[in-house]
Amino acid sequence: MPARIMPTVMTMSTDAGALYRLLAWASPTFPTGAFSYSHGLEAAVADGAVHDRRTLEAWIAATIRHGSGRVDADILRDAWRAAIASDDAALAEANGRGVAYRATAELALESTQQGAAFLVAHDGAWAAPHPPMAQRWEREGQVCHAAIFGASAAHAGIRLSDALTAYISAFAANLMSAGLRLGIIGQNDGQRILAALKPAVAAAVAASLARDPEDFGSATFALDLASMAHETLYTRLFRS
Repeated sequence: MPARIMPTVMTMSTDAGALYRLLAWASPTFPTGAFSYSHGLEAAVADGAVHDRRTLEAWIAATIRHGSGRVDADILRDAWRAAIASDDAALAEANGRGVAYRATAELALESTQQGAAFLVAHDGAWAAPHPPMAQRWEREGQVCHAAIFGASAAHAGIRLSDALTAYISAFAANLMSAGLRLGIIGQNDGQRILAALKPAVAAAVAASLARDPEDFGSATFALDLASMAHETLYTRLFRS
């Protein structure tokens, strides 16, 4: 069972400078390589399980509520709380769970490659006035994207709920963009999907903030099977 980290009393708010950082980190222009991953969606499209706006919206919503979105939200939350408490052991545990709890090799690569890229980009441009994080995270070996995002947000004075909202929204937007590039929706339908997912994102944030850290896990078997199938696709646009 993961160690329980009691919720921190929230009195901080995200000021304009910290919000600027958060928007940059969640932007598709932040160089984590997110655009190269479809999170199993490419295989689901190839199989016909996802083929239009309705099915793509349902796929993303389920991923947010029950799949990697739920797992990453809890990892981000625990890493944020550990960083606020200066608890290195708890932070290492959150990162380790985030690295290990992946159903397939491609999903594991997706998380750790983006985590490593986030670390490089953060220390290269965004570390000041905080010390660079590379030396601290080198002890961990592989870096989970959600964990380093959460810890960085805590160090930057970003409120936990804001960090969760930005991370999950960016995750949903990247899946929508993958659907757009796979040709199953157009740009207007993509924006309609993001608008329709607003309640799902808000609910995912609220659920993570309220959830006991021991209630950890996911249940999106179709996504896991799609990710496994993606590894053997003959031609593909994405790395996952």
